[in-house]
Amino acid sequence: MSPVILRRVQKTLLVIGLIVTVLSACIVVAAYRNDAAIDANKGTVMADIVSADRLHAVAYFQTPDGQIVSPRLGLLYPTELGTGQRISVEYDTTNPDLARPAGRDWTLSIIPAASVAVIGWIVVVALMLLIAEGNRRWVRWSQRRAAADDDGPRPEPGPADERETVDA
Repeated sequence: MSPVILRRVQKTLLVIGLIVTVLSACIVVAAYRNDAAIDANKGTVMADIVSADRLHAVAYFQTPDGQIVSPRLGLLYPTELGTGQRISVEYDTTNPDLARPAGRDWTLSIIPAASVAVIGWIVVVALMLLIAEGNRRWVRWSQRRAAADDDGPRPEPGPADERETVDA
């Protein structure tokens, strides 16, 4: 691989690492903004969890004006929730689709986002090292091969070389 291509591949990997880091930061910022919206117009009600797994929880709750709401994308921060639970939920009164279990906030998004960024950089660095090592070995192999070719081919024996020598 030429040095120019190697540098371009390495720069591309660095850009990918930066993109993953920026996206991880965006996750934390988005969680903070959602919580700020909830805190600005907070309503608190009891909700029934009708479905829950590690990443998603569907809940139904009734707002004080009698409207029954189930947030389209589920509750924010759904870990440790189970089907059939009845929990206190904080929601944005101007947008009831934005809801979270009471007492949870954006700081819960820091560890998952940081984990994604760290794993992304581990993968990027590992790929950069593997590509650099593979390139180093390829260059060394091609240099050895070029040195062997410079020695030139061995001449084939001619008729004079096939004669037997006689000891006198």
